[in-house]
Amino acid sequence: MDLERNISARDSILGSIREHLVASAPHDLVHAEGSEEIVAQLEVTIPQCNGSSLSLVEMFKDNLEAVGGHCVVARSEPEVVAALRDIICGLQMTPLRARRIALSNAPTLEPLLRQTEINVDEITVCPSTAELFDYDVGVSTAQAAIAETGTLVLESDSERHRLVSLVPPVHIAIIEATSICLTLGEALAAVRRGEFAEVSPTITFITGPSRTADIELTLAIGVHGPQELYVIVNEGAPLTAN
Repeated sequence: MDLERNISARDSILGSIREHLVASAPHDLVHAEGSEEIVAQLEVTIPQCNGSSLSLVEMFKDNLEAVGGHCVVARSEPEVVAALRDIICGLQMTPLRARRIALSNAPTLEPLLRQTEINVDEITVCPSTAELFDYDVGVSTAQAAIAETGTLVLESDSERHRLVSLVPPVHIAIIEATSICLTLGEALAAVRRGEFAEVSPTITFITGPSRTADIELTLAIGVHGPQELYVIVNEGAPLTAN
């Protein structure tokens, strides 16, 4: 009985992978060498839900929430600040506490956290590895996101956020709406076109809270990473360090 269940689960996972690879292939042609003629003939459309087209932000939000993440769409810097305040204050009413906040070295983050005027014990930029295990929340930005899977893409050459995003029980990520891509191929190309000509040697892909399953497919949340993931998408003017 267990063997049949495991085979069925394996077939379901492989089927899902095949389905997404097929769906992604036409869009990834955009980045293939010599594909200009194909791209010119290709009308890229976003899959529809309930008869209405979804924007990349809406698709990202839906797919992130489908895997247990939380997503807030903000339309200005004050709304980003308000979203941060609401998330952290809400966490403080739970066992997750949110009293000690660790930040990556993204220059926009500390000014945003200060504007929230939240009552916390500590806000620290890039604490040491040993210290990070005593923090309740890690806050970072993200260099890109993949709408079709609800995945964040974090590039270590752009920001010291790998451990901040993985060690504390809660991860809050802030991303610009313009950085959301449809497919994995588009996201990697966007990162490559940034400040660094080559892709960073360390890229972290985050899809929802940390999930682990044993051989009998018993799912556990937050064993090897954050048990809660919040993403704030900024649709307004790009955030500044002022």
